[in-house]
Amino acid sequence: MAKDWAARRELELQEPGVIDKVRHRGVTVGSLIERYQKEFGDNFGRSKQAHLEYMRTFDLAELDALELQPSEIVSHIMGRLKTVKPQTANNDIIWLRSVFKVARTAWGVPVDLNVINDAAETCRRERLIGKPDSRDRRPTLEELNTLMEYASRPSGKRSIPMDDIILFALFSGRRQEEITRIRWDGLDERNRTVLVSDMKHPTAKRGNHKRVYLTDEAWAIIQRQPRRDDRIFPDNSKSIGTRFREWCKFLGIEDLRFHDLRHECISWLFEQGWDIPRVASVSGHTTWSTLQRYTHLSQREHHDKYSDWSWRPR
Repeated sequence: MAKDWAARRELELQEPGVIDKVRHRGVTVGSLIERYQKEFGDNFGRSKQAHLEYMRTFDLAELDALELQPSEIVSHIMGRLKTVKPQTANNDIIWLRSVFKVARTAWGVPVDLNVINDAAETCRRERLIGKPDSRDRRPTLEELNTLMEYASRPSGKRSIPMDDIILFALFSGRRQEEITRIRWDGLDERNRTVLVSDMKHPTAKRGNHKRVYLTDEAWAIIQRQPRRDDRIFPDNSKSIGTRFREWCKFLGIEDLRFHDLRHECISWLFEQGWDIPRVASVSGHTTWSTLQRYTHLSQREHHDKYSDWSWRPR
């Protein structure tokens, strides 16, 4: 019996990939995620890093990565849908696939990508996961007036110039983190541009430095900033986001995010008759296809929503 077992075992070990599976036996999904974070986390955005950290708290993270089955992933997604939308659950599939790809190619761990692909196909077919809905929330002038009036009230506790930061986001289209990274030495006065470091990109962020054009309004806001630091707005990005959310809640402004100011800027530029290349020079988009959903605005009668707005920088 021992000889028969040994013979069968020898045949099993001769199959391609079996030795690697034995060597990596016991590697969990969570341990792969943790290694992925440690070795490549410097290139992750804040949301991706937070999502991966959260995924390590689920039962899925305790499973053997080499023995993982599509049914276990589908079960995980169904459990997630009790608290999140299909769009958010879809991110679990996306990041898990990224971890497995790196595990196979960079670490030699023979995980099976088809397990994730099969699970993803089932989840899509049964509408358990989906792409994010296109967000078109724009602030009204009334909402902006409410925010700006509150921001302009004198208060000894306020060290962040939220009034100018809100206006700058509105007229520059810069993201929350980008605003706090732009520097005085990145300004080009002759061409009215500024260098934005580590601009968000679908495949890369670190080292993705891009020079963007500043509208007259955004330029005017920069020119009135005191030189407190090498950065033009030397403030904490998270504090800006927290304060914006708290203000909206306190002022009764529902479902408005700081990022909506960027969408408002892009929409406003199209409404003024700007074409796609000019808008892209402000927004920083490298592909124009992303901007095509805004182009219907340019087909309407050109108008400037903020032409008579009292808070518009001159």
